[in-house]
Amino acid sequence: MDFNFFMPARVFSGKNTLFENSRFLADLGKSCLLVTGAGSAKASGALDDVLKALKTQGISYEIYDKIGPNPLLSDCHAAGKQAADFKADFIFGIGGGSPLDAAKAVAVYAANPKLEAEEIYNYGYGKPPLPLVLLGTTAGTGSEVTGVSVLTIDRNGRKKSVSGPDYYANLSFADPKYTYSVPYDATVSTALDAFSHALESFFTPKCQGLTKCVAQKALSGLWPALESLNKSKSLPSPEVRDALYYGSLYAGLAINQTGTAFPHPLGYILTEDFGLPHGKACAVFMPAFLERAENFAPDLHKELFELLQTDKGRLLKTVKSLVNSPDLRIDGADAKKYAERWALQAPGNFAISPGGLNFEEAAEILATLKL
Repeated sequence: MDFNFFMPARVFSGKNTLFENSRFLADLGKSCLLVTGAGSAKASGALDDVLKALKTQGISYEIYDKIGPNPLLSDCHAAGKQAADFKADFIFGIGGGSPLDAAKAVAVYAANPKLEAEEIYNYGYGKPPLPLVLLGTTAGTGSEVTGVSVLTIDRNGRKKSVSGPDYYANLSFADPKYTYSVPYDATVSTALDAFSHALESFFTPKCQGLTKCVAQKALSGLWPALESLNKSKSLPSPEVRDALYYGSLYAGLAINQTGTAFPHPLGYILTEDFGLPHGKACAVFMPAFLERAENFAPDLHKELFELLQTDKGRLLKTVKSLVNSPDLRIDGADAKKYAERWALQAPGNFAISPGGLNFEEAAEILATLKL
């Protein structure tokens, strides 16, 4: 069976992989800007370890630690200016999906200091981005291995992604120990994001060959971990943490080839306007997604639950318990506006969903939202 697979990031995984492979940092230059948020890089111990690794290689650094959830273009642009002023040779992103996605954009801005913030979406910025290193501290987005950066536009609060060969890391350090300090609720949301990635990828037309292998690997590793999280309602064991982290990377590899289906763009609505964390927001659409999968891809639907060794009722009951959000209601008029936006902005996500998805169907899903 023919298949295409493109994944140019060099990934080092395992416990203590940063120190074991820090010599590769020296190949990227003598100075870097560290891009992080305010909390997870420090709480996880990742920041301290990165500083030690840089010291061993004689690399100087500055820190930009103002990246928040759903990273703003303005913050990425400011960090890029700081990197350019510092004359950084490369960018090092540390944290969850937001700092990692931000670091990808910072690498572009740093190499092109005259670029205005929203001009990044024009893909005509001239100089290639600075080299990029990523180290993840959550088990969710898989940003360590994808060529996508999801950013938030300041003037309207809307998410819009950039993607392509320029947005891959040169090096990614994947050590699950840095996820051990993540609080329970954030662990749940990021785990649901990873599971949504794998599930959506599994039902896309491009999920063939090697891509299907990594999607299956993600699903079979993440599902028992989700069940464990739901049963314990407490912080997971190191073994479950490891399963979640590696599952998120496999899921990232899968969506890197296939893209995501409609739960992701529709999920942005619940994050932007209702404050629901991204992973939980995507999971809210799982019942509608699986219903379409059962109707339009029954053989794959059956294969999924054989792989997971469960049934749809049990899966959705577990997901509902983990999301644990108040009832969400979107009236018909707003549902049509939201659907129109995403039908225009993300037609590809709709097209690769089971049975395809048109404007009217998206509006109906939004207007009858229930988990």
